Amino acid sequence: MVEVEVEAMTLGGVEGGGGVRRSGLEAGPLDEWVASIRERSPSAVTAGELGALAPESLTARGRIDALVVLERHLAWLQAKQVEVLAAIAAHTETPEAVIVEAGGCLGDVFAASWDGAVEEVACALRLANQTAAQRLKVATLLAGRHGATCRLLAEGRISYVQAMAVAEQLEVLDDEVAGRVEAALVDKMPGQAAGQTRAALRRQILRADPKGAEERHRARVGERRIQHYPQDDGMALFGAVLPAQQAALMEQAVDVRARGYEADGRSLEQKRVDALFDLVVNQPGASVSGEAAGGRSAAVVQVTVPFDVLLGADDGPAELKGYGSIGASQARELAFAPGTVWRRLLIQPETGLLVKTDPTTYRPTAETERHVIARDQYCAFPSCRMLARRCDLDHVEPFDHRNPERGGQTTPDNLQPLCRRHHRLKTHHPGWKVTRAPRSGVSTWTAPTGHTYTNAPPVYRE
Repeated sequence: MVEVEVEAMTLGGVEGGGGVRRSGLEAGPLDEWVASIRERSPSAVTAGELGALAPESLTARGRIDALVVLERHLAWLQAKQVEVLAAIAAHTETPEAVIVEAGGCLGDVFAASWDGAVEEVACALRLANQTAAQRLKVATLLAGRHGATCRLLAEGRISYVQAMAVAEQLEVLDDEVAGRVEAALVDKMPGQAAGQTRAALRRQILRADPKGAEERHRARVGERRIQHYPQDDGMALFGAVLPAQQAALMEQAVDVRARGYEADGRSLEQKRVDALFDLVVNQPGASVSGEAAGGRSAAVVQVTVPFDVLLGADDGPAELKGYGSIGASQARELAFAPGTVWRRLLIQPETGLLVKTDPTTYRPTAETERHVIARDQYCAFPSCRMLARRCDLDHVEPFDHRNPERGGQTTPDNLQPLCRRHHRLKTHHPGWKVTRAPRSGVSTWTAPTGHTYTNAPPVYRE
């Protein structure tokens, strides 16, 4: 016998719901209400009613309906965000006279005079620059030439990931061909998962533009590159973007080497990873940077580790350049590896910041350069993760070439790494300003819109 207790309430015009407790799979009023919402297109009205959802008062079936309802409303909100992002991107292309005539302020003119939309969006939403740029580009493409896909997104019938795939993959086609491909898939996308939509787009693009596809492939071959991303627990993802046929051959080579290892308790996947490392680092017969054939490849890896951690008196974290925090055991493994070179760096105990340089020359000394790069690790713009060693060293307070004694000095406190884009932004854009607090190392950026964003260097002690 199934017992059900119901406290009466009105929810979206349906009696019952919030106080329902039930066992088994029997549907109640709240389940019926959620099912009815699932059949309606998302809107401000239905979104306003979702605050009354109580998952504990739904059956298993009702919770799935609720999940779908919420996902569709997320898509509806993302369609609204696409409209806003497209408007932000379009604003940067608006002539100054038009902005002034429309009553725009000086900040509006500055925002339009430089393509700073990426930086503003990145800082406002706490995104990486690349992610912000992608969102702006996708929004512009969707709003500009993919009206059918935008309507599906606003109706909650497809996900933002699917809409993004349409915009990004069809970007390579002219408007007329892109429209044909979209029209061929628009009725199918609501029944597809995101991966299926991406695969269908690839097939349709090859059918619609085979010659262009071949030309684009040849161009992409020229863009092949290594990728290296940090992951949690002291791990990292290392790989390459390369032609598919080369990837297949590499995978075969890894498998052959992995199968040659002894049965020593490692899983096949562990052996495959170890095989890749051996093929790259310990490859017999290789000669790198003067190393003898058959020896380990020469490499430079920078790890910053407190002295007590190095000696084993403490197990706090260390910093691996280009990755971030790693565990003490990993740091010691690197520090005591054969051929390791140690360089002492001093850290201020109270703040955990790197301390200690000729202040009146424009170009920093090698020691100062090493200091700033090791201290900040990344571009000092809040949303940028360009490695400091690939950046320019910029004077926060400009250097006075006529009177070096009076201008911003070439000391670590007045230097910051900036990638070339953000160096130009800080130097040439009249609307972006930056200051740096010498003691904390926190830089404060003011955008043309008046919003402020902060960036702090990593600390080695917390």
